[in-house]
Amino acid sequence: MSHDSSKQDQKSDVLKPEDWAGEMGLKWLESLSLFEEMIAPIGDALLARADYKHGETVIDLGCGGAATTLALAATVGSSGKVMGVDISPDLIAVAQKRAKESGATNAAFTCADASTVMLPDAPYDRLFSRFGSMFFEDPIHAFSNLHRLVRKGGRMDLAVWGPPRENLWIMEMMGVVRNHIEVPPATPRAPGPFAFEDLEYLGEIMDGSGFTDVDVVAFECMQPIGGAGATPEQAVKFAFASMAVGRLLSDKGDAIVQAASEELTDLFAQYYTPEKGVMMQGKAWLVSAIA
Repeated sequence: MSHDSSKQDQKSDVLKPEDWAGEMGLKWLESLSLFEEMIAPIGDALLARADYKHGETVIDLGCGGAATTLALAATVGSSGKVMGVDISPDLIAVAQKRAKESGATNAAFTCADASTVMLPDAPYDRLFSRFGSMFFEDPIHAFSNLHRLVRKGGRMDLAVWGPPRENLWIMEMMGVVRNHIEVPPATPRAPGPFAFEDLEYLGEIMDGSGFTDVDVVAFECMQPIGGAGATPEQAVKFAFASMAVGRLLSDKGDAIVQAASEELTDLFAQYYTPEKGVMMQGKAWLVSAIA
């Protein structure tokens, strides 16, 4: 596997598992439906590619608020089961509530760090993750643990972000931020949303953790920033409250925040489509591998 990846590309920032157990998990929860609407096209594409069957058992890694867990549970049917794993206790609580309300009796949840979690019903047939696998500080150790949780010959399916420069939504937003403050250089291969932009690096992790037959396809789509139907102003509010834009500008003073907000509003207006929202291009790698 190989991919030309410029070391000068910027990532949003470095996020670690403990961030998701606390502040980031809460931020995701506060804007849960908006995040889910933004990345739903990629999750749907990954589900279609994975092609789950009735009766299969599946781990949903980084399950968040259970949108994908419930979709998986419906797909594998009553004879199958899905275990959602997330490090955020707040998101797991919401996931459990959603599953109960939906009547998904074949969905269960565990609050744990996936790099060390032990599941009593392992090994599972399959492993699924929509953007939940890029934050491990020691990814080979983490994926080695996940490998133990999947039966020999079982399949793993991941969605991870492609290179930032090929994701218009992050490049345009970070361009606005850079007009107002200095953004530190990215650390290549560091834990964070774009940790696996470099497919050569991803291949090294798969090899080192025991996964084989790695196959990657690129998936591009238009994503609604701030949720389906959001106005430019609503999308800016979402970005400042929940994304790297807000974290980077949070301590820079009201004048800088206001100026960046106005510029971001103008940017989003260029991509706004009535009833659809602020539609910006995104690119993900859909990755499959065999345990």
